[in-house]
Amino acid sequence: MAAARFLVVIPAYNEEETIEEVVRRSQKHCDVCVVDDCSKDRTPEILASIPGVHVVRHQQNTHIAGAVLDGMRYALGNGYDYAVTMDAGLSHNPDELPRFLQCEPADLVIGARDPGQVQGVPLRRRVLSRCGTFLMNSALSDRNRNGPKRLRDCTSGYRRYSRRAMEVLTTATLRSRAFDFLLESLAVLSRSGCSIREVPISYKFTNSSLNWRIVREALRMWWSLK
Repeated sequence: MAAARFLVVIPAYNEEETIEEVVRRSQKHCDVCVVDDCSKDRTPEILASIPGVHVVRHQQNTHIAGAVLDGMRYALGNGYDYAVTMDAGLSHNPDELPRFLQCEPADLVIGARDPGQVQGVPLRRRVLSRCGTFLMNSALSDRNRNGPKRLRDCTSGYRRYSRRAMEVLTTATLRSRAFDFLLESLAVLSRSGCSIREVPISYKFTNSSLNWRIVREALRMWWSLK
């Protein structure tokens, strides 16, 4: 793993308050690519002032799935072995990147949120995360008995993808656009025979675009994966 090349992929939409801090803290550990998903605030100007950051600029908003997949395409096209996806709003701690960089080889490494290291998460979000993990574990076991053992956190977006995982996802026909990408990508990789591991992470609730429309989309995605 010491010789492997890592890239942090950060999807960003209107993140002027946090984008500089998350990029600079991440750059202490490895290269960073921000996929600016057509931000309307000062995010593009701030990124232009940060030396060394790679930027993919979208002219139209593509939401989570489009931004993450374009970050993966950038990683593949530039010879990176792994991509670590991270939230732009500092809910994920950039100082915990070494946990992903030093983790044993696996196609997908999920940052499982440690209940004792979670800050400020509303009860509704905790319940949704737990329900999502329960439902995804049931869907994976129903369709793939040789798949991963029961996962502790299926809905975390702090993840490390191998080249194989990125190649699978960027060539697959995916339907997800928002939060449901986390569920669909996990199912696609599991059913492609990719290896999956988890590492513990902390989590700090900052803001959320999660609404009932997105929850309904996630439920429809789960139903289609059964």
